[in-house]
Amino acid sequence: MNKTLEFTKMQGTGNDFVMVDARSLDMDWQALSVKVCRYHFGIGADGLVLIMKSSQADLRMRIFNADGSEAQICGNGLRCFAKYAIDRKIVPGPEISVETMVGIKLIETTSKNGNVVSARVNMGKPFLKASEIPIALVVKEPVLDQKLKVNGRTLTVSAVSMGNPHAVCVIEENVEDYPLSEIGPLVENHKLFPQRTNFEIVNVAGEGKLHVRVWERGVGETLACGSGACATAVVSRLKNISRDNVDIMLPGGTLTITWDGKSDVFLKGPAEEVFTGVYQL
Repeated sequence: MNKTLEFTKMQGTGNDFVMVDARSLDMDWQALSVKVCRYHFGIGADGLVLIMKSSQADLRMRIFNADGSEAQICGNGLRCFAKYAIDRKIVPGPEISVETMVGIKLIETTSKNGNVVSARVNMGKPFLKASEIPIALVVKEPVLDQKLKVNGRTLTVSAVSMGNPHAVCVIEENVEDYPLSEIGPLVENHKLFPQRTNFEIVNVAGEGKLHVRVWERGVGETLACGSGACATAVVSRLKNISRDNVDIMLPGGTLTITWDGKSDVFLKGPAEEVFTGVYQL
């Protein structure tokens, strides 16, 4: 008898996920993520998100990238996770606590006509020490404006971790014209980043507004990245480019980030269910 798997496709600002209620399931999730995330041959997604039981929070989230690697955290995935759990009354809402690989994250949701439409995630404090990001440099913290040579280019990057590593590069040239598919993989796999890294390129678009494109570790270029938006906001505030609130404008939409320069980073944005289905295992 053929086995099947029920799933839901969700997206947050274009960052799309295959959501699976795995509370009573056990399988090779790493191998499955590679199969289901493939466009044309699978369901197609940036990642596979699992809803799991937790002894520490309401629920636990695991997320596997399209290449099968497991990510520590995902801001857009957390918003979709909250919508999935609350809309299906797995938890009552409007608030939910979610266990991740980097601690418990608290999420406040906003609903319309009985369904969650957006969420605000407490992403916790940013990690600014080189050893915590990690980046293989002995420098004063925070790690700002480090020179990085790739493919004949000298990039000026600032590194921060939101539970996963990010290298943020503020540039003068238009982000839309930047050869991200060429440079992104080289930065992701650069020897300075022992756990690889996400890579964000940034244009200042005005007070409190940044245009951003993201190369995600283990995925490639995505339409949005929640933790990347947070990392970009942190770097921009540390460099006095922005203040406490900043709109991160990504190809898939806008995320609003709040950080006072000292405490937790807050991420706010939409969450949407696209369709449900059954996958042939």
